[in-house]
Order: sequence, then C-alpha cells, then structure tokens
Amino acid sequence: MERGADVLLSDGTAVHLRPIRPEDAPAIVDFHSRMSDRTRYLRYFSPYPRIPERDLHRFVNVDHHDREAFVTLSGDRITSVGRYERLGPDSPEAEVAFVVEDALQGRGIGSVLLEHLADAARRNGITRFVAEVLPENNGMLRVFGDTGYQVQRRYADGVVHLSFPIEPTEKSREVQESREHLTEARSIARLLAPRGIAVYGASATGHGIGALMLGNLRDGGYTGELVPVHPTADRVAGLRAYRSASDAGVPIDLALIAVPADRVREAGRDAARAGAGGGVVVSAGFAETGPAGAVQQRELVEAARAAGLRVIGPSSFGVANTDPGVRLNATISPRLPMAGRVGFFSQSGALGVALLAEADRRGLGLSSFVSAGNRADVSGNDLLQYWQDDPGTDVVLLYLETFGNPRKFARLARRISRVKPVVAVASATRPPGLSGDSPSPDANAVTALFARSGVIRVDTVQELFDVGMLLAHQPLPAGRRVAVVGNSSALAELAVVACRAAGLVVAPGYPRDTGPEAGAHALADALADAAVDQGVDALVVVFAPPVPGRHADEDADFAAALASVALAGEKPTVATMVFGQAPPRVPAYPSVEEAVRALSRVVGYADWLRRPPGVLPVLSGVDPEAAEAAVTAESPTGLLAAYGIPVVPSLPAGDADEAVAAAAELGYPVAIKAAGGALRHRIDLGAVRLAVAGEQGVREAYAELAARFGPEVLVQTMVAPGVACTVEIVEDPAFGPVVGFGLGGVASELLGDLGWRAAPLTDRAAEALVGEPRAAPLLHGYRGSTPVDRAALIDLLLRVGRLADEQPRVRSLTLNPVLARPDGWSVLHATVEFGDPGARPDTGPRRLRSV
Repeated sequence: MERGADVLLSDGTAVHLRPIRPEDAPAIVDFHSRMSDRTRYLRYFSPYPRIPERDLHRFVNVDHHDREAFVTLSGDRITSVGRYERLGPDSPEAEVAFVVEDALQGRGIGSVLLEHLADAARRNGITRFVAEVLPENNGMLRVFGDTGYQVQRRYADGVVHLSFPIEPTEKSREVQESREHLTEARSIARLLAPRGIAVYGASATGHGIGALMLGNLRDGGYTGELVPVHPTADRVAGLRAYRSASDAGVPIDLALIAVPADRVREAGRDAARAGAGGGVVVSAGFAETGPAGAVQQRELVEAARAAGLRVIGPSSFGVANTDPGVRLNATISPRLPMAGRVGFFSQSGALGVALLAEADRRGLGLSSFVSAGNRADVSGNDLLQYWQDDPGTDVVLLYLETFGNPRKFARLARRISRVKPVVAVASATRPPGLSGDSPSPDANAVTALFARSGVIRVDTVQELFDVGMLLAHQPLPAGRRVAVVGNSSALAELAVVACRAAGLVVAPGYPRDTGPEAGAHALADALADAAVDQGVDALVVVFAPPVPGRHADEDADFAAALASVALAGEKPTVATMVFGQAPPRVPAYPSVEEAVRALSRVVGYADWLRRPPGVLPVLSGVDPEAAEAAVTAESPTGLLAAYGIPVVPSLPAGDADEAVAAAAELGYPVAIKAAGGALRHRIDLGAVRLAVAGEQGVREAYAELAARFGPEVLVQTMVAPGVACTVEIVEDPAFGPVVGFGLGGVASELLGDLGWRAAPLTDRAAEALVGEPRAAPLLHGYRGSTPVDRAALIDLLLRVGRLADEQPRVRSLTLNPVLARPDGWSVLHATVEFGDPGARPDTGPRRLRSV
C-alpha cells in the first residue's frame, strides 16, 4: 500500500486511496471543517466542532501495524478517512471506523475503505473487526451489513455494537466482484454514451486530427452537446468555441483530446473541472516513444485518476457507439460503423481504420467500438464489464496484443462467456518455462486454456471476423453433427475432410450432392431436408457455378434458397459460394476450409456452454499459517505438507557410509537413486535401485551407481509401485498460474503430453485434467492393469491448484514422479522455485490496474 491505489466509486468516478501521512494534518483539518454537524456527530458521537492538536497528531501518525488509516483524495483534497486500531497488544481484534465527506456519501467510498482496511489488518495478524455505530447512522450500518461478512449485532447503551471476522468468504468475494463489475461498467458507460463532449485540439482552419474527429462527430449525427475548446478562435467547424469546457455551461462527460503530448494533462484538468468522467487521448508521443514517454504516460494517468477521470489511449483511434440515441463517432473514420449487436475492442490504434472498414465490408454491424491505443488505463477487461450487461451487445470481439491483468481477464471471460460469446485474437507465443526443465503450455494448449475460460481464441483478424459473422447472425449448434449439402461433389468432399480434421462429425446420409445440373429449387429442397433432420446440428453449404447456359437470374434464386434456410434461425449455417453473392447476414466464406474452421470454433464454444461450470470444493487438511511459514522459510516439503501433499521422505548421501546411515534412519527396504536432476528416477538408464534391503545391499547398490553416475545419491523410503505421473505449476503470461498434468516417462516428456488448466481448479476442471493426456488410458486399466484411484488424483490436483492460486511467491512447482495406485498416490520428488511474488493484480481489495 505504499503507493496507494486508484479505485472506482459506484458512479464510475476514479479516486486515489493511500495511507495517511503526518503531512496530511492541514488537509485533515480542512476535511473536518467541511463536514456537516450531523456527519461529525455520527462519527464522533459528539458535536466535535474542531480537532484538538493532540487528537490531530494521533490521527495522522500511525504505525501501519496496530494502527492504520487510509484517505481518499480528489485532487489534493481529502474526501474520506478510514482507520482501524488494534484492541490491545497482540489482540486479534481491531476497532474500525470511517467518515466520508457529505457530498460524496452514498457513492461507495465506505465499502472501498473497508476492503482495504480489512486487507491491511489481515496482513498484520488481525482477524476480526469491531465497530460502534449510532442507530440513526443507517448509511454506515448498511456499509457493514452489505459486505458479505458474517456481522453480529448487539444493541447496548444507545449504540449498535458490530463484530465480524474479516477473512474473505465466498459471499464477501461475490459482493466485491459485483461492486467491481458495476463501477467499471458505469465508468465506461459514461464514456460511450456521453451527454456532452469537449474537443481539444480541433484547429480553426479545419486541418489536423482534432478537426477531423470533430467533423466526424458533428456529421455523424451525435445527439449530445459538442464543445470545441480553443485558446483563441470563437468558432471551430461551424460550432461556437470556448476557452474552457466549463464555460459552455452544459454537462460534459467525455473529453476528446488531440493536442500535443505536453498539453494533454492540462486538457484533462480542464475537462475534469467541467465534470467529465474520462477522456479519449488521440495524441501520440507517450510510451510508444521510449522510456521518457512511458514516464510521461504514467504521470498522465496518475493525474487523470486524481482528477476522477478514466483514460482511453494515448494513441487511441477513438470510440464509437451506433445507438440511435447516441450516434457517437469519435474516431478518424469518416462515417459511423454499421449498426449491429457486436461490441469490438481493439488494442491497436493503427489497425483501427482497417478493422472498421473490414467490419463494414462484411456487413458486421457494431454496437460500440473502442480503440485502446497504448492501453494506459481502460483495457479490454473494462469493456468486458460494460458489455456483459449492455442490452445492445450480443457478441464481443477483442483484438489483444498484451494482457494487463491476465487473471482478471480469465475470471471475467468465464463469467461473461456464459451469457455472451467472446472471440479474441491473442498471441499464442510463450516464453520459456519458468523453472529449468519445466515446460510452458504450447500454442495448442494456450488455445485450449482460452476455450476453457469460454473464450474463442483465433489466430488472425480474418478469422476474428469469420467467427464474429457466424455468432452475430446464426444460432449456436446443439452438437457436433454436420450436414454437408451442395451442388459440387469435389467441394463437398473438401468439406467432409475439413470437418473431420476439425473434430466435427459428418452426419449419417451426408454429404448430399444435388449435382451441377440441379436448379435452385432442388437445392432448396435438400437444404430444407437437412434443416429439419433430427440427426443434424449444423449445415455446411457449398455452391459451385452451375452448368453453362443457365439464366443469370438463377444466381439470385440460389441465394434465396440459401437465405430461406440460413436465416430461419433453427440451425447454424455456413456457406462457400464460388459464384454469385451470398445473401445479407448469411456467413459466407471464400473457401470451404475457412467456413468449417469458423463453425468448429463456435461448436467448441457451444460445447463449453453445455458443461456445468464446476465449483471450488472445500479441502480438508489445508493449514494457511503453516503454508505462510513454509513460504517464508522457502521449504518445499513444508509448503506441500501444509496443503495436504506429503512427499515420500528421502536423504542425500555422498558415500557408502552415508547411504547406509540414511537407509537405517528411513527404515528398510529403500530405493537408491542417482541424485542428478536429469537422472533421478530414470530406471531405464539404470539410475535407480529398488527394494534394497540390508547394509550389504545398500553398499553394493551405492557402488554400482557411484561408478556410473557419480558419488551423489538419494536414499528414499520404498513405496508400492504405480503409474508414474507428473504435476506442474508454471506462470503463464495470459492466465497467471496454470496447472499441468501428464503421465511420466521419456516418451510423454518428448511429446509434451500434458494438459493445462488455469488455477484455481474447480472440481470439474480437475476431473477433466486427469483424463486429458493422450496417455491417460494407462490410468484406467489399460490392457488389464488395475485402474488407479482417479478421485485421489483429482484431489491432488485440486490441492496443487489451490496452492498455485494462493502462493504468488511460488514461481514454479514440479511433482515428478507421482505414483498413482488403486489405493492413492505417492509424491516421490518435488521441486519448488520461490521468487518475487510478482503481480497478482486480481487478488485483494478492488483497485484499478497500476500504471
């Protein structure tokens, strides 16, 4: 908390929250003077007209351990104070209280303060808050009552006494995420449906980006107020210009800023004085130019948030909203995109014009469009929050270059994808594994990780539109059975091959070829039959040019035949037409392969929707305090034990006598292994001796291993044999911590035969992960072997997933081998790499992404 946090209030306004400082004393006095008599009485239970010097000193000087206080600021003005004070040395309880400026009460500041105070208190060993509230203080009672904590109330001596544990609960997290969703959605709604826009940088001559965008706003039919701000001109683009946005005397929600980089902050301050909620910064010259520009960009966002503004950009291409009640074209595109029900987010400003043009060419109507540019503040996550409840948006398309908050993206995507499909272009390239030989998910695994979050990941912008067109205009398929219908046997056969390669099932009785001589009527009959066939879930339609000599008007007849089925809304239909023009709103593709690929992406999404989401089960035997101590001591075995994952005991030995002593300590029989990381457990290379009994046996085994692999060995307690498995944790740049599972052995390692899931794992995710590797049949009784205890393996993965989620200092973990047996499992070796906790921005109290 040294740097504080930017947070959003319930109306979407940004404020800055930080620990109180001794130098805040004058600001605290000023804050106190602005309180109404009623607010002072409700906080201090007395009139308390002024703060005595002794109280003021105590208020602003805290030790940040037993006593903590946070303030929120609007500019340089303190607008609220929240504090806790421990009830006695080493007490697990602390009294909490806060007070909010009258003008800002009811906007969610109290709940934000309470989240941050509880987080700080937990870090300092406090487990419970108590508070005393006057019965008439309904607002404060509501703040405590709506937290999701188990609040106990007691009335005595004219005061309501409250007490509640502050450890996060499922309910408190649900409340926090719900508030986060509402505040972030509202902050974006104000920018996409502004009542008024202040435009900075529009020249009186009509030249430049600012003038272009002002003209596009005006000519696009924007329904709100347009306020050009110009230092000297009285009129710009035929509109009256003002020296300051506030001079116009109209509500301003959005600033469109296209001035040189060194003047952007001043424009933002002027917009904030007029009451704006955010700005679209088209100006370049920030992080894209190098370190100095990055510093300037960070200062811009910090200043904007301090003034209560959200920032889209810098280097943004602009924003658009096709709602007839708004008609916002704050872009450099000369005309508003075609209206539709697709929300489109692009991180790239440079691609903005091309993306809008391609959407228009394909007839893909948009509800709204946002180009984030440098994505200094507003990101794709913010737009996901907004589009989730936007009644005008049914499909979300994302063009992503990087992930600012990957864990949050995965969480939001899992939620919104349950109600609206999300399609994303995102890089599948991965850095090397974070620990020596530990693998990272490859491109295919990354695609699968997206799919398990409900996101349809595509590789190219072209495919983004391919899938978007299908989702925008067609229903979701009920299954994977496809009917291939057309007038060309060659194209139909290509479609069949493409379907099978994509994991789709060609329905019995198909492909159905009407022949090149068939007319539109015959084709319409074949399509209608497929549309009502109970064994068909989707249609792939292929048209080749009909035989020569037919009338040109028949092109329209074929298109009408296709439209009669494709637009009926019963089963998704994709088409490849080698001749003619496809009907509007029918997803048509240049090649059969592209059509089938788009369909397969949507089929995969529909499959995901039909699967229940799963739950995070309660795990017995998890000791958070022991886990914290083990992480502090960087003890792998201690950490695993704290999560109920014992490791079979082993001892190192450097000579025969040490090996004998180790065996005696562990108890016979023992296993003796070469200690080299690449050799350990390699029975196939002769690096392991099993079931060694007696001193002589140990000496003989040691001599053999030392002669071949060196003097260092590992002596380990013998356990029953089983199927060798491996469990991994790595930090993925798109998903945060992910859990990998596969079967052991050189062949599996060579082929990278691991499945992956983002942490933490639900019960269904863990169950699916056990069955994902291609070698998984070895766990189920392959060729007469006894099946292993799958429930025990699932429980192990759940524990590893929880460890990955809760311990950010664990940068990687490998359990290899894990011997899976009918009676459970044994972990023979564990490697844990500890390090800096890194950024886990989707944990803890609400805050905007750091800049």
